[in-house]
Formats: sequence, C-alpha cells, structure tokens
Amino acid sequence: MKSRAPSPPTLVETVTQAIAERIASRQLAPGARLPSVRSFAESMGVSKSTVVEAYDRLGAEGAIVARRGSGFYVAGKTRPLCLKTVGPELDRAVDPLWITRQSMQSGPDLLKPGSGWLPTAWMPGDAIRRSLRHLAREGTRSLVCYDQPLGLAPLRAQIARRMEEKGIVADADQILLLDSATQAVDLLCRFLLAPGDTVVVDDPCYFNYHALLRAHRVTVVGVPFTPTGPDLTALETLLSEHRPRFYLTNSALHNPTGATLAPAIVHRVLRLAEAHDTLIIEDDIFGDLEPEPAPRLAGFDGLQRVIQVGSFSKTLSASVRCGFLAVRPDWIEPLVDLKLAMSLGNGHLAALLMHRLITDGTYRRHLSEIREKLARDRGLAARRLEAAGLTLWTEPRGGLFLWAALPEGLDSGDVARRALGQGVVLAPGAAFSTSGAGTRFLRFNVAHCAEPRIFSVLDAAMQGGPA
Repeated sequence: MKSRAPSPPTLVETVTQAIAERIASRQLAPGARLPSVRSFAESMGVSKSTVVEAYDRLGAEGAIVARRGSGFYVAGKTRPLCLKTVGPELDRAVDPLWITRQSMQSGPDLLKPGSGWLPTAWMPGDAIRRSLRHLAREGTRSLVCYDQPLGLAPLRAQIARRMEEKGIVADADQILLLDSATQAVDLLCRFLLAPGDTVVVDDPCYFNYHALLRAHRVTVVGVPFTPTGPDLTALETLLSEHRPRFYLTNSALHNPTGATLAPAIVHRVLRLAEAHDTLIIEDDIFGDLEPEPAPRLAGFDGLQRVIQVGSFSKTLSASVRCGFLAVRPDWIEPLVDLKLAMSLGNGHLAALLMHRLITDGTYRRHLSEIREKLARDRGLAARRLEAAGLTLWTEPRGGLFLWAALPEGLDSGDVARRALGQGVVLAPGAAFSTSGAGTRFLRFNVAHCAEPRIFSVLDAAMQGGPA
C-alpha cells in the first residue's frame, strides 16, 4: 500500500511559518512591532482573517504578544542564532554543514571523496614532530606566550616572499596572521559589512561562504561561474543592481570546480569592480597546489581594491591553525584592533612551527610531492568518473577537485544520501549553489578517490539502491 503524500500547508500555516522564520532569523527582533494585519495580508496575498488566525497561533505559542490599541510585538529575549533558519531550508542529510560534520566526526572506515582536505597519510607528520621537538628545546616562551599583534614577523616576511612569487607585491607589515582563512574572512566581514549589505559569490562556490555570510545577516547573490571565471555580463549586472560591498572568490583552483581565472578575465573583473566601487576578497587557500602560478587579482590590483586570504590548513596541517590576510596599509591598524578584540591574537606556537617548516625546506619538498600525487590521482579519478557515466565540467590544471555532472534525471542530493548510507561521503552540488543550479553535480576530492569501492557505491547510488 502506497503511503499518502503529506498535505500542503494551509494558508494560515504558511503565514505563521513566514512570521516565525523572520523572528528566528532576527529580521524581527524582540520588542519589534509586527506589520499590521491589513498590510501583512496584502503583502502575503491572503485575507485579513488568515493573518489574524496566524497571529493568534503565534500568540498562543508565546512568540508574539498583543498590545491593546497598538498591535502585535515580538515577545521574549533574543534567541540564539540558528543558521538553519537563516536562508533556504536545506536537507540535513546532505547540506554543507552536515557534509563537514560527517567528514570530521566519522571513523576510519568512512570513505570521503566529498571532503575538502588531503589524506592524513599525505601530510608531513615526521617533519612536524621534528619541528615541535626543536621548538620545545628552545625554551618556555614559545610554548606559552601570546604572539605579536600582527603575528610573527619572520613568518609574515616569508609569506610576503611567497606572494611575490605569484606576482603580488606586499610588505610584511601589510600581512596579518590569524588562525585560519575562515577566521580571516570572518574578520573582514566584521570589518566591512553591516546587516542588510549585499555580497556577491560565485555560483557554485565554497559552501561555507554561504553559512558564514548568513551569520553576518547579509544578502548573498551568486554570479554564474564558467571554466574561465565569472560570467562577466552577469557580474556587471549584479554589481550595477545590487551595489555589493564585496565579491568573494577563488581565482585559482576554484572550490568546487577546480577552474582558474584566465588572465583576460582577471583584468575585466578588476575593471568592473573599479567601475562599481566594489571590493574583492580573493581566497587563495589552494594556490600553493598549482603547478605554475596563474595571475592573481591581488597581483594585478596591487592590494588596493583586492584583499587576499590564505592559510596552511590544506597544505601543511589543519590541526596547527595558521592563516593570514594581506590588505592595503591603511587598513592594517583597525584590523589588528578588531583581531585583538575578537581573539587576543593568533597562535604563536603555530606561527613558529609554520615558519620553521617553510625555512628548513620541508614545505617546498612537501608541495612538490603533493602536486605529483594530485596529478596522478586526478587522471585516475577522471577516468573512473567518466567510466561511471559522469561528465567533467572542466579539466583543472591542479588542485584537489573535480566538478562532475551526473546523467540527466539524477539529483546529486538523492545520490549522496544513498551513498552516505553505504559509508561514502559525497559532496552534492546544491550545497555549493545559491540558485540550485548544481543539483546534477558532485564535487570529488581526487586525493580521496583511490578506493575502488567508492565507485561501486556511486554506481549503486545512481541506480537507486545499495551497493
């Protein structure tokens, strides 16, 4: 016997839910006056009696209170922020934060082609242990003290030198150390944004951008992304219509597609940003995995309109947290103040460790090995995906990711849900997209695709059953 499909919500339930979501996302704060019955009925396209019943239900739940002769008001104190209520409702089995939780909390038997980092066995564990022993012998200060406000000066100098290899000229005092690239983006959001501002991201883009920006109460709009960069016509329209505060992007080894901006696109993006007075945050977290450096927005711009963000979490250690940002000189001091107010500084021991790994040659040798392994595994993963019936969106020049389309008629969320039940974490495309355009796509981390069982599970999940 077939189960009966759930009934669609009534008009009263729809109106009640709309108001509850505004309260949960803090669009209506405690004490705020709700729209009048008449105006809300007009905006929702329902009768006044429907709104009255919805207000009565919310009043009975204690969510709002009526004040005679004045109207209805949000009751109680501000509730803790829940990201599920800010933005579109997502399927908790496969939404971005659930993908991250599964990948981080899982046991060793779970296969993770949907994860965003290198395998543990690929990381330079022996070199990290040697460096930690060396630092432990140097004395107690390196183990227990706060770092300088800007962060360890020798490490900042090394980061500036490495940036110059990518065509970006920056003084060490334009670089601010933090605990991660995510913290850097969060700091910049606090520095640049006010609730209600608009931010442009790529569609698709790194899924955590969506969650982080929702937490800052801003409007997120997506620009369609192509194998050579953002769709320039669409970007110009968005900049003109929305006047966004900034555009957040990866210009090299884009997450999730693996694409890299063509030089001509870099130039045009900067011209559009200048014409519309828009800042750019360039997240270069995967940049060191490139075989040869491609042009960077920050290099063409000279860090005037572009802010660059990076970290060593993807290339050296996610456990030893160390990230950075590079900005124009006049923004450094207020950003330092904000950093100190948020965290009292970055990890001094982590900065010392990263500096040693860079200067003793470990990082150079490690990157060379990783690039070779990724090139090998990228070709193998691409052949296996094509044999399974998926179509590669582009052929990346380096990095971790392949962005692949399922055959027509398949939804990546459904496939990921079935694969998860068989011990394989996939990354469905809808989690990366503001428009839902990625529903046929999956992101694959080539470094985690060596196990053949991944593809037998994927094949079975595409067929609609267990492996």
